[in-house]
Amino acid sequence: MQSVTLLIDKRRELSTKYKKLLETDTNTVIVSKNLISALKTIQDTEPDLIIISDSIDSDLSDYCKKIRALTYNMRPVIIAISKSAEIDDRLKVLENGADDFISEPVNSDEFIMRIKAHLRREFESNLDGKRLLPNKNYSFRTLKRIIKSKKTWAAMLITIDNFDSYRETYTELASDKLIKTFCAIIQSALNKDDYIGIVSDNEYLVITDMYKVDKIANYLTFAVDSVSPKFYSYDDVNRGYMILQGDEFAGQRCEFIHTTIGIVTKEFNNFTNISQLINALVQTRNMAYLPTRSNYLIERPKITAQNSVMEKIYNNKIRIIEPDKAMNTLLKTILELQGFEIVRKQDETIPAVIILDAGDIKTQKGLKLCKKLKNDEKLAVSKLIVTSIFHDKETVLNCGADLYMPKPYELKHLIKWVETFVKEFNR
Repeated sequence: MQSVTLLIDKRRELSTKYKKLLETDTNTVIVSKNLISALKTIQDTEPDLIIISDSIDSDLSDYCKKIRALTYNMRPVIIAISKSAEIDDRLKVLENGADDFISEPVNSDEFIMRIKAHLRREFESNLDGKRLLPNKNYSFRTLKRIIKSKKTWAAMLITIDNFDSYRETYTELASDKLIKTFCAIIQSALNKDDYIGIVSDNEYLVITDMYKVDKIANYLTFAVDSVSPKFYSYDDVNRGYMILQGDEFAGQRCEFIHTTIGIVTKEFNNFTNISQLINALVQTRNMAYLPTRSNYLIERPKITAQNSVMEKIYNNKIRIIEPDKAMNTLLKTILELQGFEIVRKQDETIPAVIILDAGDIKTQKGLKLCKKLKNDEKLAVSKLIVTSIFHDKETVLNCGADLYMPKPYELKHLIKWVETFVKEFNR
């Protein structure tokens, strides 16, 4: 997820310059001209870093002191920017709560690297040492930010059921290995734009795109149920359950670990605060719970015809025409994990994107099919990606392909193009 930087500066030109310097794909910069708007931003987003300019109508050191007092519970990095280079001014500002002092005019390269270093240190300070994932406070901070976001999102509360019983029976070391495997399974289903963080020892928060959340949850439930028996002894596996040992739990049957996932999305909900969102996640997760196997539940809207309108259905269907079975299976699995729906030839629905292998250069079977698809009245609207072992871009594009990708190619590049074409198809 993106970090958030708050810039408090009343100057139009310099604040615009600083915003352009610092804003990236991983850092959002919000500019406030006064204390009132700055306080609202702090309450809404809990920024990771706050930059305060001495252009404000107040003493810079006093202002830093006020901001530090107001943000004591979230402890963001505070950086003061001043036209002064006097050592007394520096010391006074640092003494009153600032973490760094930068004199103007700033060197752009040094300024960018200083901010990156502070953001990196801020993020690392919020990592759990054992799992190397953002901690509970950072996860709740992320939830607060997405409530205000205009983007579509889905939040997943993922629980490892029966984890405490497993840890008690199989020791802390075994439970740590289980956790690492569980986290690896979750991360394998996510991409760089998704967020995963810790809520508790056996609870995790994932924030992703609502169009692929169903596929991710389906994969996680299947993967966890497939892997969990490997963490138990031969006797337990043959028995099909674990028997808890000790005086208190003598003879108590305990099912194997599994996962329960509660999911809520922005599509059908208008959350106004983090408590509403957390409560919705917990309630949905609790409703999804099954005692013996993994399960998930997505919160759905109430079915009603009142004030209903017809909306265009978002088409994320992909058709794969790849004769190599191994490659076909790989593409199908990867794209489904990214939230796309794979369709077959016999399906009547029109796919948004068709991925076609051009085949052998001699027979040109794939290229002939490419022409046929483009001449089809229904499928002509689909975006066509043609992959090929023979590197003749012009020949492939002349057959009607929207994109030519020579083999071998990197899957991340293919996914990027699929995402782009799906968006174009749905415009």
